[in-house]
Amino acid sequence: MPANPTPTSTFGLVERFKSGDEEAFAQLFEKYRRRLAVLVHYKLSPEWRGTMEVDDVLQETFFAAAQDASRFVYRAPGSFLSWLARIAEHIIVDEARARNRQKRRAEKVVRFRSESNPAGPEPADSNTPSRLLAQEESVRALLERLNALPANYRDVILLAKVEGLTTQETAERLGKTREAVAVLLHRAIEKFREVANG
Repeated sequence: MPANPTPTSTFGLVERFKSGDEEAFAQLFEKYRRRLAVLVHYKLSPEWRGTMEVDDVLQETFFAAAQDASRFVYRAPGSFLSWLARIAEHIIVDEARARNRQKRRAEKVVRFRSESNPAGPEPADSNTPSRLLAQEESVRALLERLNALPANYRDVILLAKVEGLTTQETAERLGKTREAVAVLLHRAIEKFREVANG
């Protein structure tokens, strides 16, 4: 528990929500929505990015977190985002499994309405919340810069700077020493700045 937590700190908001303050959870959602959106984008495989909506995963993640908030234990700064990221990962895996089962059961492919198929269903509205979120300049610019980096640089930045893990936690996730992670992160940030200014 942090010393002298404020009511609007992550710890304070979680404690307020556990005590029944619904507004506190809305504030947590706003506080972490963008960072979690970036993490979810990279947790989705390229195959699933086209069919699974980031915003849907976010909504399900926060709903599951709200249902399970009593089990969350604050350990350090960044522990709430790490907890949300793990929930999001489970939701993505569960959704991918469900879709794979549906795909195997499907007897035929549904073709959307077109000139050659006038009886087909209308395609889904492409102006979905997650696409709108991706159009927000700050998120889009961040994703473009991250995508321009080598995968190992992008991974270390996501873990250390977006998810907020400590150097030790990042080292454990990547299977590297703390020293190797520190050097990798330094180089990754330099490269990120080059991309941003380039």
